[in-house]
Amino acid sequence: MPFELFVAVRYLRDQPFQTGLILSGIGVGVGVIIFLSALITGLQVSIIDRTLGSQAQVFVRPIEEAPRIHPPRGAELLATTVERPPQRVRSIDGWQEVEALLLRSPGVTGAAPTVTGPAFAVRGLGSIALSVRGIELESYRSIVDVESRLVEGNFDLAGFNVVVGTELVRQLGVSLGGRVRIQAAGDRGGVYTISGIFDYNSVTLNESLVFISLRGAQTLFGIPGGVSAIEVKGRDVFEAEALAEQIRDRTGLVAESWMEQNGDLLTGLRSQSMSSIMIQVFVILAVALGIASVLAVSVAQKAREIGILRATGTPSGSVTRIFFIQGGILGGLGSLFGIALGIVLALFFASVARNPDGSATFPVALTPLLYGRSALIAIGVGLLAAVLPAREASRLDPATAIRNG
Repeated sequence: MPFELFVAVRYLRDQPFQTGLILSGIGVGVGVIIFLSALITGLQVSIIDRTLGSQAQVFVRPIEEAPRIHPPRGAELLATTVERPPQRVRSIDGWQEVEALLLRSPGVTGAAPTVTGPAFAVRGLGSIALSVRGIELESYRSIVDVESRLVEGNFDLAGFNVVVGTELVRQLGVSLGGRVRIQAAGDRGGVYTISGIFDYNSVTLNESLVFISLRGAQTLFGIPGGVSAIEVKGRDVFEAEALAEQIRDRTGLVAESWMEQNGDLLTGLRSQSMSSIMIQVFVILAVALGIASVLAVSVAQKAREIGILRATGTPSGSVTRIFFIQGGILGGLGSLFGIALGIVLALFFASVARNPDGSATFPVALTPLLYGRSALIAIGVGLLAAVLPAREASRLDPATAIRNG
């Protein structure tokens, strides 16, 4: 065993109460860091999954129709009125070429043409406003895993089949295999058979969102052969805004990211992250002060022994390394205890709070990366906290330390 390591371990063993106390403090600090990180990361992943579980990361749409200028009646042109025309479902010009361009773009992992527009579900005297989405299931799978949301039936959109949400069938009083009329503007519509029922764990989506075939939506909204949007998925959900900007530059079309459409959600996620970081910073400071205090006390208690080491020829660099090694050992051992504590706390918390379906109300994200990062933080804090005590020990005058000790 190297000399510095031997002395560092001996000093820690000579003060078992202080060593155990600081190891407990480090362990609790690391445990809190792991618990908070796992909880907040798990919540963010869950929220993003629920948000993007029904939509793409970027929506590419045609440019809105330009405002119309209406001159006043009469012979003289005194003033004009600028009116924004009512927006209707319109197709992207040359959408096949746009789709091919998007699939070749860096950062894009999937693109799906869709037709989306407003309509009504009518059954008897009842009617409910809908958001109809016409899709090609094969391409849409690369954007959203819609089939995993099915609770009844199949995701069959052939012919006049429709897949609807659990709340819609409840409101209309129909079931799987039932028939409902979907009516759009211009007196276009048809009677559809419910082939599947999904559950997005959202009353709004389960009530208003319905899926039909892309060709059926083209007919329903009067854009035969066209698409109203191309939905895009990228590699990183938090790079969606940069991807949307890239798409706008390359296509000249309107490209909106989920971050732009969900500004309040993004603000909430960022606030959660900042709160977690602030708490972790204060925990790290508390751990650092605890380690520094223990090592400073150790320098005072071991002053005579340090003086003897210096008097017998031990260089100041070796004395410095002894205390650095102590800081590293405290950080390393404390991190192991903290990782175990954090895992237990996180799993216990996730097991206590449960949704009616049995899933965790507060999911946690425990990953090897989190463990490794927490251990590195603890060891790094231990080494940094040892800087001042190590310098103080290396500067002790051997004669003075032996005489006063």
